[in-house]
Amino acid sequence: MDFRMAGEEDLQEIISMLADDELGKTRETVSDLIEEKYIQSFRDIEAQAGNQILLATENGAITGCLQLTFIPTLARGGQKRAQIEGVRVHKSHRGKGVGRALFEEAIRLAKKDGCGIVQLTTDKRRGGAHAFYEKLGFKVTHEGMKLFL
Repeated sequence: MDFRMAGEEDLQEIISMLADDELGKTRETVSDLIEEKYIQSFRDIEAQAGNQILLATENGAITGCLQLTFIPTLARGGQKRAQIEGVRVHKSHRGKGVGRALFEEAIRLAKKDGCGIVQLTTDKRRGGAHAFYEKLGFKVTHEGMKLFL
């Protein structure tokens, strides 16, 4: 398994993975032509320092992805943190260790960048994901809140 940062040429596969579950299929738009909103968002991610889409690959094929963002903060003595979002493993590679390896790489990158905390949010309806994150050592320490605009 290899890891690399996503390029714009990877968008179609990433969007397809984001849409390939019960929640994602109601949130994402998959079509032969990539919608401009995805292209612009990806360009914004690339332009922001410390923000990237990390890919797991096998023989050149994308097997998983996540968004990894390094966030400088003043809290905790100016401790930088890493935020993980948009985690997906391709359906043909689930249960094969791709998710674990992807997280291990993201955590390695976070440590290398000086982060003291790695955090993530996960939908309350994703019970299997919660168990997976806990096996990786993540703890439920806060109650998350969102305001949809």
